[in-house]
Amino acid sequence: MIKTTKKRFDIRITQANATVSETFELDKNIVRIQGLLLSSDKDDLLYYRGAQKIEINKEEYFPDNYESKLLMTGLNVSPKQRYYDLGGASAGNGRVQLTYKDTDDGRTVFAPYRVSLYLDCELEDLK
Repeated sequence: MIKTTKKRFDIRITQANATVSETFELDKNIVRIQGLLLSSDKDDLLYYRGAQKIEINKEEYFPDNYESKLLMTGLNVSPKQRYYDLGGASAGNGRVQLTYKDTDDGRTVFAPYRVSLYLDCELEDLK
């Protein structure tokens, strides 16, 4: 039986113009990733300053410097439509790598912030 679950992974951006890379491990029973989205505790900094590269199972889904604003959504979007559709990406080795780059844009003042990667996952119910 296939079930769905949402997973959240966070990184902290503590310095301006820094690049932070982290690899996250998925639960062993996750088989596919249907979608993803980005969020932050300071959405304006994520929107204007952020870019990233995202790999799932060593496959690049978003290249270096892919703008964060293209993976964000607003509250006016239905909850079922908020995730960027990955079409059932294989979880494979269960590793998701996020390489996030903060870049000064002149419109915002840097303050430490959190970047959250949300994944809409399918898992096999082993019961």
